[in-house]
Amino acid sequence: MRDSYSLGEIAAFLGAELRGDADARVTGINTLQNAGPDQLAFLANEKYVSQLDCCQAAAVIVAAKHLTGAPAFAGAALVLDNPYLGYARISQWFDRGPKPLAGIHPSAVIAESAKLGADVAIAANVVVEADAVIAEGCSLGAGVYIGARSQIGAGSCISANVSIYHDVVIGTNATVHSGSVIGADGFGFAPDGAGSWQKIYQIGGVVIGDNVEIGACTTVDRGALDDTRIGNGVIIDNHVQIAHNVVIGDNCALAAYVGISGSSSLGKNCILAGDACLVGHVHVCDNVTVTARATVTKSISKPGSYSSGTPMMTTREWRKNAVRMSQLDSMARRIKELEKD
Repeated sequence: MRDSYSLGEIAAFLGAELRGDADARVTGINTLQNAGPDQLAFLANEKYVSQLDCCQAAAVIVAAKHLTGAPAFAGAALVLDNPYLGYARISQWFDRGPKPLAGIHPSAVIAESAKLGADVAIAANVVVEADAVIAEGCSLGAGVYIGARSQIGAGSCISANVSIYHDVVIGTNATVHSGSVIGADGFGFAPDGAGSWQKIYQIGGVVIGDNVEIGACTTVDRGALDDTRIGNGVIIDNHVQIAHNVVIGDNCALAAYVGISGSSSLGKNCILAGDACLVGHVHVCDNVTVTARATVTKSISKPGSYSSGTPMMTTREWRKNAVRMSQLDSMARRIKELEKD
């Protein structure tokens, strides 16, 4: 990573209109409130407009509408229709995370039948079991376990202490953060009629697409018969539970503590907010948002935003009914008075 970048370079990369000195240099990126005179800032939320007039940043990534009237900003501007996307794209230039170097640590244990691509980085105490495939440019952090016959696609990054069981397929340019477990047994047990349980052996696998990011301490269970499947471009937060035979469509986003029960499925471009849950064997169509802590108790066939209710209802209906709940006491009193009359 370089120490600094010119505003001209940044504007060209983002396709932004630069209002200011193209030769001015910045060394980092920060918030409007905390950015220094050698840093970038960005304005993506209307709540922070008032911070423009006291911002000390060298330049702000900002929409054109926020450069007219008060408050004013004295520094340079990188003008974009979507400043938040601009911030997201440029953030990679200032990432100071250490980059793994190609090579195999002497403490790693690699099965003879495993296949390693070019330029892989394998850290201390990694275990790669028989017939596993680690494609070119992959990095495996310290203590990673890769089970038999599993495949990790080119350019993927598996962080420290991730456990990937047997027969798991992960696509290209995937990221799995520390502590996650991919391919453990699903929660499959049958009552034996005598008060105990018979384990159902989980003989499916897990298939994960390209450009997927999985947060720390997330679990993805293997399928009972068919595979558990996660599509391309899916982003999954920390502490998410994905049960056996779940299918998640392309470009879905799952926030922390989401739980998806067995054999349920999400269409493409769905968003599950924090602590949202799906019960088993339900299907959610494309382009659905489920709000925080909502529970999906039946299949959803129409795109839109949904919140918890009995029955499940759209977010707009749920908000109306939530207001009415707060009015129940006064309504009951009025009804009682009317009954007296």
